[in-house]
Amino acid sequence: MWLQKEISIRSKARGFHLITDEMLRELPELRNFRVGMMNVFILHTSASLTLNENADPTVRQDFESYFNHAVPEDEPYYRHQDEGSDDLPAHIKASILGASLNIPIADGQPRLGTWQGIYLCEHRNHGGSRRIIVTIQGE
Repeated sequence: MWLQKEISIRSKARGFHLITDEMLRELPELRNFRVGMMNVFILHTSASLTLNENADPTVRQDFESYFNHAVPEDEPYYRHQDEGSDDLPAHIKASILGASLNIPIADGQPRLGTWQGIYLCEHRNHGGSRRIIVTIQGE
């Protein structure tokens, strides 16, 4: 069986945000899958997805600090600045982290580790709502 669904994630401030519960609320069909794989794909070039710590919020703050240090704004060698000083750094951060995740499904639930959660990584100061395509294959 296959399922594909587009989910809209409400606008979030720049940073790293747990969206696991928000996504699962939009996927009641997931409970129909005993076993399978779920691909989660973000339809944007200035935001990304990753899996990481779902308990301690300082991890998300440290992620934001690290990426802002590793990929700073206002570098004189950036040529692409059409939408402001956070534009090109957002694209670089999104490329480093990636646009998709593959997550196993077991008994109608994503098979995440005890401390794993799905992050929406918002790299823009004013990114707006984000669209995610979830594709599930399984039985």
